[in-house]
Amino acid sequence: MTEQEIEAFAADFVDAVQQGDADRMRACYAPGGVIWHNTDGVEQTIDDNVKVLEWFIRTLPDRQYTVLRREPLKDGFVQQHVLSATLPDGTPWKMDACVVVKMKDGKITRLDEYIDSAAGAKLRAFGR
Repeated sequence: MTEQEIEAFAADFVDAVQQGDADRMRACYAPGGVIWHNTDGVEQTIDDNVKVLEWFIRTLPDRQYTVLRREPLKDGFVQQHVLSATLPDGTPWKMDACVVVKMKDGKITRLDEYIDSAAGAKLRAFGR
């Protein structure tokens, strides 16, 4: 993929997550794709990650992703962003994050997500 194609793919992927479009998000992943988070060290399946997205939709209906930086790589991209929302108790909330995305044939094969664990703990307090 060219840098422009990777940039367009990344923008569409973030938009799918922003919109809570699980089918569109799922279509961005290669079969067998995995998602890893620094906070638990566990690899998630795409199905597990879709469940997280569905929980996000319910828990953070006003979520907003602000991309601070995105760099295409020869086999994917790196992105730094901030997820902002209002927690269910009405508290404004932000979480800094970075993803390292590996791709093959135009699909995500692996997404490693590094998130602010303190901000993540505040969100997890509302269950899953």
